[in-house]
Amino acid sequence: MNYGAINIDPETMGGTPVFTGTRVPVQTLFDYIEGGDDLDEFLDDYPSVTKNAAIQVLEMAKRTLTTEKVLNENFA
Repeated sequence: MNYGAINIDPETMGGTPVFTGTRVPVQTLFDYIEGGDDLDEFLDDYPSVTKNAAIQVLEMAKRTLTTEKVLNENFA
């Protein structure tokens, strides 16, 4: 399934969510941020991921974590 900047396909990385058109797991972006690295460092290390795609993923996470309905459905 394709969710814009994110692709989930059992044939790609065993179904791990990756940036569309790459084999870079979305989790890697969050690992970089959690480790104190900035977006530019992530993009330098993974040139197959566009800045636009990374920002789209961050926006998706933002919408998920700032929407009460989504939070209630998934985390309550």
